[in-house]
Amino acid sequence: MILAAGRGDRMRPLTDTCPKPLLPVGGKPLIVWKIEALVRAGLRDIVINHAWLGEQIEAALGDGSRFGARIAYSAEGSALETAGGIAKALPLLSQAPRTPERGEIFLAVSGDIFCEYDFRALLPRARAMAGAPAPRMHLVMVPNPPFHPAGDFALWPDGRLALDPAPGAERLTFGNIGLYDTRLFSDIAPGTKMAMTPCYRAAIAAGTASGERFDGRWENVGTPAQLAALNDAVAARGTATAGGA
Repeated sequence: MILAAGRGDRMRPLTDTCPKPLLPVGGKPLIVWKIEALVRAGLRDIVINHAWLGEQIEAALGDGSRFGARIAYSAEGSALETAGGIAKALPLLSQAPRTPERGEIFLAVSGDIFCEYDFRALLPRARAMAGAPAPRMHLVMVPNPPFHPAGDFALWPDGRLALDPAPGAERLTFGNIGLYDTRLFSDIAPGTKMAMTPCYRAAIAAGTASGERFDGRWENVGTPAQLAALNDAVAARGTATAGGA
């Protein structure tokens, strides 16, 4: 699932007339970098949620066939935040009836990040999570960027996450790339507006969340100045692989 429902207030005025995931980087929309990276990893069935100017996203991407993908859309009208958006999209994400004993694992990634993370690295983890008796999540963590120096959660060397700093654990920032069990969202009524932070904190406190550190290129493109700098950097590198190897 590509999360693309945000308004992108800090990116205004660019996002007054264009949804943030369609802003161009290196000659193509941010969200297209993500779609291409998912397809390279063999993840071709993609759900995209949208709210602000969502019709532009559907018009630009279509059914995904020209990217080698199959895209379905979850239109929210008014943005439901991350957990609420996922809950609404569950019928598109799940291929079988949900039961308390069995969930399905899906990847969710923000449509407005730009990174070189190889999504294929998550496939063995997803297979292991699918057999877990209790629903789990796995978060990709990154070094703290300048705009978020305090980070989000602490990561132990063995992959455990902690809510608070502890000796031997490093506090890092959640990179908006995660694996989730559909059962984590089954109790959220469709149409409910709900953030993910309570879900993260509950899973970490219960010991059902794991994490990994990614030290490659990762940028949360938040402002017009950041977008311009990223475009300059991509042009300078002349790369065709950034945005997910």
